[in-house]
Amino acid sequence: MTAQRTLDVSHLPEYDISSQAPLWWGQALLGAIETTMFLILVAMYFYIRQSFDVWPPPGSRPPALFWGTIAWIPMLASTAGSYYASEAAKKNEPRGMLLGLSANLGLALVCLACRYRSWSLMTFTWYSDAHGSLVWTIIGLHSIDVIADLVFTAVLIFLIATRRIGGMQRLAVHVDSVVWYVLVAIWVPLYVVIYWGPRFLAAP
Repeated sequence: MTAQRTLDVSHLPEYDISSQAPLWWGQALLGAIETTMFLILVAMYFYIRQSFDVWPPPGSRPPALFWGTIAWIPMLASTAGSYYASEAAKKNEPRGMLLGLSANLGLALVCLACRYRSWSLMTFTWYSDAHGSLVWTIIGLHSIDVIADLVFTAVLIFLIATRRIGGMQRLAVHVDSVVWYVLVAIWVPLYVVIYWGPRFLAAP
C-alpha cells in the first residue's frame, strides 16, 4: 500500500493580518460581487434612459448637487481613518485602531446625514417613475451597505475599548478597511450617474 502524503502546516501562523489571509480574499471577492451588482444598476439606468424623450421624466427635477456633493467630503476623508486603523492592527496598537475606527465611524455618519438631506430635497420618490425607482434603489442599497459596515465598525470599537481584542479581532479591523474602500470607490460612478447623469442626458 502506498503511504499517503501529507503536508505539514503546523509551522504556519493561525492568522495573518495581510492580503494573504483567506478572510481578506473572501471579503475582497464579496466586494467584487457587490460592485458588479451596482454596475448592473448603472447599465439599467442608461438602458431605460433610451425609452424617454427627456431625462429625468416630466415632473421630476435632477437631484440637487450641493448636498450630494458635500457628502463626498467626509466619506472620502473617512478612508484615512480606515487606513490608520488597518496599519495599527498590523502593529498591534489598540489606541491607533480605536482612533482610526472612531474617525471612520464619525465621518461616515456625517456623510449619511448629508445624504439624508439630499434625499429630502428630491422631487421624486421610488414609485414616481423608472428614473425614481432606479435612483432610490441605487442610493438605498449603497446606504444599507454603508450602515451594515458601520455597525460592524461600531462592534470593533466596542471590543477594542473593552480590551476584548486578539489576533482575529485585529484581522477584522484590517478586513473592515477593505470593505470601506470598496464602498467609497463604488460611490464614484454612482454619484456621477445619479447627480450628473440627468444633466448630461437631459435631452437626446
